[in-house]
Amino acid sequence: MGLCIFKRPIYLFMKKGIMIFGFITQLFSGRAQKNEFDKYPVYGGNDLGLTYAGDKSIFRIWAPSASMAEIIFYEVAIGGDTLVTHPMIKGPNGTWYLSIKQKREMPYYTFRVNINGRWSQNVPDPYAKLVGINGKRAVVADLKMTNPSGWSTDKSPVFKNPTNAIIYELHIRDASIAANSGVKNKGKFLGLTEKGTKNAAGLSTGLDHLKELGVTHIHLLPSYDYNSVDEAKPDAKYNWGYDPLNYNVPEGSYSTNAADPVARIKEFKQLIKTFHENGLRVVMDVVYNHTALTEKSNFNQLVPGYYYRQTKDGKFSNATACGNETASERPMMRKFMLESMKYWVQEYHVDGFRLDLMGIHDIKTMNLISAELHKIKPG
Repeated sequence: MGLCIFKRPIYLFMKKGIMIFGFITQLFSGRAQKNEFDKYPVYGGNDLGLTYAGDKSIFRIWAPSASMAEIIFYEVAIGGDTLVTHPMIKGPNGTWYLSIKQKREMPYYTFRVNINGRWSQNVPDPYAKLVGINGKRAVVADLKMTNPSGWSTDKSPVFKNPTNAIIYELHIRDASIAANSGVKNKGKFLGLTEKGTKNAAGLSTGLDHLKELGVTHIHLLPSYDYNSVDEAKPDAKYNWGYDPLNYNVPEGSYSTNAADPVARIKEFKQLIKTFHENGLRVVMDVVYNHTALTEKSNFNQLVPGYYYRQTKDGKFSNATACGNETASERPMMRKFMLESMKYWVQEYHVDGFRLDLMGIHDIKTMNLISAELHKIKPG
């Protein structure tokens, strides 16, 4: 697919005094396409992905068209030999699950499913929350390991009047990468936690500069795990990050150690905590309207076709101009979007979202997400 590297016209409206904003290229009516996907069972549980329970791990994926499913464990994030492969058990409403006694933390894993006699590629499931370098394999670990010191007491700054918001759009790498930025961790999450940084002219940079500007919200361009940059060589290629790979994991190229699955999470949380301590709220730029990969995406390998809209001749619809567009009106895609955004609010303390190409999504889904997120964090 061709990567989207262009900006779109802005779309803005107010709901309950809260700004909801995104970039759109078209309006979507919200009518669901009637096809075989409407016959797929809907799973209502909140345990898709990995449930870590100390001495055991419970894995569950949704793959209703599969006749078999397996989970594969590895020693390393890329390459290497398979440690063990376990068949999964067919569960309710199109799910497959497996409970395994934990011998140790940090093994890597993927899933594959058999549909019509053919095995899919090995992929992390869409709900993966920890991944190895370049996001090819998920990781078994306790999320409590990812909390920086003082995380339990982190709170968003109080903000009473939405019309007073001053939003500053920021690219994590660009904000500190300049050679004369005075920042030690240039281009990284931690670079924006450093205080007292100055350029050669003695002017404030990084965090101090943002505070001097008087802004109230930092709108972070995509900070989830995206596809275009090799995390082992983060300076070899540049991208804004509008090519999602793993939606529920921070981008490894912004970590000081992309090979450490815990580091990228802890450092992103540290950035959010530092912003909050300095009176800044965090708005995440999220791109649920398309994925970087299409046929080979985590979604499509486990449930071919379901998560994307199709044209009348069965091809992938492409209103995003990025090779595909997700089908937010289908129950399990709607569920994924809602649970993913709730996760960023609850686990990472995010204060808001900017939705890329929001007009691609159906109105019912957006209203549901807005209502549910306001229950958790009214501001």
